[in-house]
Amino acid sequence: MSNPLAPGSLEGKRALITGSSRGIGADTAQYLASAGAGVVINYRNKEARAVKLANAIREAGGTAITVGADLTDRDSIASLFDTVSKEWGGLDILVLNASGGMESGMAEDYAMQLNRDAQVNVLNAALPLLGPGSRVVFVTSHQAHFIRTTETMPEYEAVAVSKRAGEDALRALIPSLEEKGIEFVVVSGDMIEGTITATLLNRLNPDAINARKEAAGKLFNVSEFAAEIAQAVVDPVPSDHTRLVGDISSFAPIADEKH
Repeated sequence: MSNPLAPGSLEGKRALITGSSRGIGADTAQYLASAGAGVVINYRNKEARAVKLANAIREAGGTAITVGADLTDRDSIASLFDTVSKEWGGLDILVLNASGGMESGMAEDYAMQLNRDAQVNVLNAALPLLGPGSRVVFVTSHQAHFIRTTETMPEYEAVAVSKRAGEDALRALIPSLEEKGIEFVVVSGDMIEGTITATLLNRLNPDAINARKEAAGKLFNVSEFAAEIAQAVVDPVPSDHTRLVGDISSFAPIADEKH
């Protein structure tokens, strides 16, 4: 898919995309870099992929650095932003893309640690680097965004509940962000074909993705959804701070957010 952003439209901007060594985060990083932004490729344990992506961005004429961090560890988060501060002196764009909770071998509360606590901790750690006019984008799914009004598949419920908890915790910070001139928007999409989440869901429930695709009529792929995230970086922030991507007819409205 072609870049939705005009060449040079983000020239001089500095962006950090969490969980960007692969998938949606990686494609988002490439879109932003192709538009002129310097990008931080963040990863937890996929260093080789992160380095390969950063090299590809540089070879295409862009600017990229790689910084590993375990976002569930406060010291690791602090080290991440120390590096960004030393390298670039600040940030203009923060895309909170990293999420999880379906991995095996993790602590029982890992989904909540990563999808709620880590999101707030990352944003708070980033605040000293974010100035007026900067933007924070939180990436979520319809299954999580609408979990209070629409049940999801059992295999995804822990992730959905924890991501909605993360969204709520971030939304509570909007007044203080606005005081600092920092913009905030949630980008919510349906299940995305080709993601690790879709792969894990298919292992647990082989019909899950196909059933959702049939109900929605279409599911976005990784590059298409990443393009929506990239567009959310530059488009005016909606009054409800929410950008809904794809069909939502299967999801009951959330009264307090006008959906």
